[in-house]
Amino acid sequence: MPATLSRHQTTVLILALMATGMGQSLVFAILAPLGREVELGELQITSIIAISALIFSLAAPRWGRFSDRVGRKPVIICGLLGYTVGTLLFTSVFYAGLAGLLGGSLLYGTVLAARCCQAVIMSGTNPAASAYAADHTGAEQRTRTMARLGTANSMGTILGPAVSGALATFGLLAPLYFAAGLAFFAALLVWWQLPVTPQQDLTRRPLSARLRFTDRRILLLLATAVGLFVGYSGIQQTLGFQLQDKLGLSGIETAQMTGAALMVSAAFTFLVQVTVMQRIKLKATRFIRLGLISLLFGAAVIAGFETFAVLAVGMAFLGIGLGLCMPAISAGASLAVQPEEQGAAAGLVSACPAIGFVSGPLIAGALYQVHGSLAPLFSAAVFFLVLVMLVLNDH
Repeated sequence: MPATLSRHQTTVLILALMATGMGQSLVFAILAPLGREVELGELQITSIIAISALIFSLAAPRWGRFSDRVGRKPVIICGLLGYTVGTLLFTSVFYAGLAGLLGGSLLYGTVLAARCCQAVIMSGTNPAASAYAADHTGAEQRTRTMARLGTANSMGTILGPAVSGALATFGLLAPLYFAAGLAFFAALLVWWQLPVTPQQDLTRRPLSARLRFTDRRILLLLATAVGLFVGYSGIQQTLGFQLQDKLGLSGIETAQMTGAALMVSAAFTFLVQVTVMQRIKLKATRFIRLGLISLLFGAAVIAGFETFAVLAVGMAFLGIGLGLCMPAISAGASLAVQPEEQGAAAGLVSACPAIGFVSGPLIAGALYQVHGSLAPLFSAAVFFLVLVMLVLNDH
């Protein structure tokens, strides 16, 4: 029986994950208007997220396996420090672009390189934190614990856009500097307050075969997670363009409105994770089915919005869907593997959103250039296909 995850340990993990969640939501809120300020095209802007997500998806499983050998705490700290340094580099390149020191293809290539370098290191935090929680949680509490960790990202996504909107009045780069400082503070907190995994626990873990995406125990869950984030990222990464073009907003107004829309989605994700996922016990795939139906409806609403109020309704349904799906996927994968495979499983699950962000923004960005409503309709089609796949293969 694993040692119980204490309230103190849970709080430290939540604060660490909340810092990266806030940082990511800040980037997503301002990247579209910031990219347009330095004269990057829609496809270039979305490709920055897509390509760096590919790097993240390749690195996260390796960090998860590495944490199985060296312990969770060092990997969590390394990821947070990598996020800090990477964000400063990313922001500095955009500063050079706004100042006219870089432009065109050179600016695009430098921004992309900075973001990819950041992705390599920051990808260690999530799988190591999830594996730390799994190490200290029994099977019956796994879904509830993963939902609690999920609230960290939701809280970060709620607070991030609010902070972004406030700081954007000082310039589009101000939120990014804040994100770097927050991640550094989180690294110090983990180093100071999170107990290290006992050395005897590490040495007793038997060596196991390398866990792969194709492992039949978790394949359906991982495929579902990838499809889910292909659809979600397509909406998220074109949201700023839709708001700016439909409502005729300035760059700063777009960042503020995009942040508000993401905040609505995150608020409903948080609400689901602290209520439904804490109180109702269902099979993981049942939660996921309900979540996909909610995501499908939300995408359909977003495809036809003309006012922010209608968009907010669609974002609320997206938030509900994510709140139901992701804790269930994390818990289902954790329960399907052996104790010595927890880090590897957490790494694979952490890679799934990044894999979705590889193709989703690129396809949606290309479709947006044809017609604005095609991007959310593409996402709706993806959610429907994933739902069909899950129903046909869930035995």
